[in-house]
Amino acid sequence: MKKSLFLGVAASALLAMTSCSVQKHNTLTEAEVADGWTLLFDGQTLNGWRDYNGKTLTQPWHVVDGCIQANGDGSDLSGYIVTEKQYENFILDWDWKLSYGGNSGMLYHVVEDPYFKVPYVTGPEYQLIDNEGWEKTNAPTKLEEWQKLGVDYAMYLPNPDSMFVNPQGEWNNSRIVFDNGHVEHYLNGHKILEFEAWTEDWFKRKGSGKWEMAPEYGLARKGVICLQDHGSPASFRNIKIKELPKKVSKEEIVLFNGKDLTGWTAYGTELWYVNDEGLLVCESGPNKEYGYFATNDYYNDFDLTVEFKQLANGNSGVFFRSFVEPPVKVHGWQCEVAPKNNDTAGIYESYGRGWLVQIPDEKENILKSGDWNTLRIRLEGNHVQTWLNGEPMTDFTDDKIGAAQGRIALQIHDGGGIKVLWRNLKLVRL
Repeated sequence: MKKSLFLGVAASALLAMTSCSVQKHNTLTEAEVADGWTLLFDGQTLNGWRDYNGKTLTQPWHVVDGCIQANGDGSDLSGYIVTEKQYENFILDWDWKLSYGGNSGMLYHVVEDPYFKVPYVTGPEYQLIDNEGWEKTNAPTKLEEWQKLGVDYAMYLPNPDSMFVNPQGEWNNSRIVFDNGHVEHYLNGHKILEFEAWTEDWFKRKGSGKWEMAPEYGLARKGVICLQDHGSPASFRNIKIKELPKKVSKEEIVLFNGKDLTGWTAYGTELWYVNDEGLLVCESGPNKEYGYFATNDYYNDFDLTVEFKQLANGNSGVFFRSFVEPPVKVHGWQCEVAPKNNDTAGIYESYGRGWLVQIPDEKENILKSGDWNTLRIRLEGNHVQTWLNGEPMTDFTDDKIGAAQGRIALQIHDGGGIKVLWRNLKLVRL
């Protein structure tokens, strides 16, 4: 090839990498459409995006030359935009370019609720940052390894031998694969890390670092996609996603092993322990406050059975699709467990609506005081059903419940004098 021709080809290639407008971006091929890919950005508008926890788009993002651009006016508490749709299992692919020393990120499984002021306390993040430029700009401060490009932020590090980054100011391509808990990060076509979410190793990392005080981090099974303006101009294009099928095992899951409190976390000063008979005991402590005992994992659609025996008072309950506000508060819905004539198996909402379904007086005798009772809760989408000792108690639909997700949590009511035994906590995911 003649030198002049070579230089012309090289110049064209460089121009294609550094300009949004030279080639037709933000489109899908016929093969991609047939394979299930969808664009999250049309190249012209911000349709399909809005503020985090908002209904419209007011954050400082705009479209320039076929790119979504962050002005760089964002901060830790602002500058986040999210997709209107939630995603569960997917392959997410995008191109990105940062300013010198730039810092941004792509988050997923982000949960929206007024309680969560920022998306990163729930959604994992593929970190986007100009490592070298950031450290020079912020010298003598150095980035921790868990803050650098490509990491699963504050959790998993990439293989440094797989990191092929284009020069600062040029376009790079990234990909996240989330397939029923199996996670992979890619950078410019190279796999840089992979891990399994919600394993023992994952929970250990979550509980010992940055997320120790963010109890809901990473637990959501679905959520919105989020772009971050972290105070640095950043550009994105060719954002596309392919949804993957949800795999549901119909195997029974034993939530309580009869030996210890594995798989659960206690909140508050009330007492939770396993007695000599292998029973889970909840008992009021000296502070006589509310207490909660929550699964570490989220369970959204399920058929749950649990046996309980009220030894004293018995004012308790089973929360579902709930989340924890430290130090001792649970947001969500409760299937009531209480003394007779107090609506056991009815549904109460902690968000403000109060009782959604109470139990008719003629069904109050179904509860066996001082003996073992079997409570069943079936939850699928927005459909809630409960049974007590085999008798149907509630059957209703609620869109607010249908839009939520979260943990299962047992409760000790405040006031003191409560003691309840639990056994055979089992469920099947639906």
